[in-house]
Amino acid sequence: MTKLMSAAMEARKRAHAPFSNFQVGAALEAEDGRIFTGCNIENATYGLTMCAERVAMFKAISEGARRFRAIAVATGAATLTPPCGACRQILWEFAGDLSVELGNERGQTETFRMRDLLPNAFDSRSLD
Repeated sequence: MTKLMSAAMEARKRAHAPFSNFQVGAALEAEDGRIFTGCNIENATYGLTMCAERVAMFKAISEGARRFRAIAVATGAATLTPPCGACRQILWEFAGDLSVELGNERGQTETFRMRDLLPNAFDSRSLD
């Protein structure tokens, strides 16, 4: 298991998921080697729930990180779980063609590039 996936697995333990019971952890590596973690945080309205990937990214941005190498996303699901659409958009806009490692408690992992998870992405270049 990679150092980044280990950090995501640890972050998953702090998830607040009383409604779905679907705990997710994420660990985002900045270009300078710092690792920012996040977990999903649910509330009763569901719509205001925040995913682990966005928590990690927003923590990193708030701490001054601007360039990123990779993110690991950990769940307990039997099937590896990629970021949702909203998270893919945020990851693309703030990190571009990031390496995305997916993992679960069974030790399964698979790595993707953001360009493959979000082909033909909308970003600031689309605003010209």
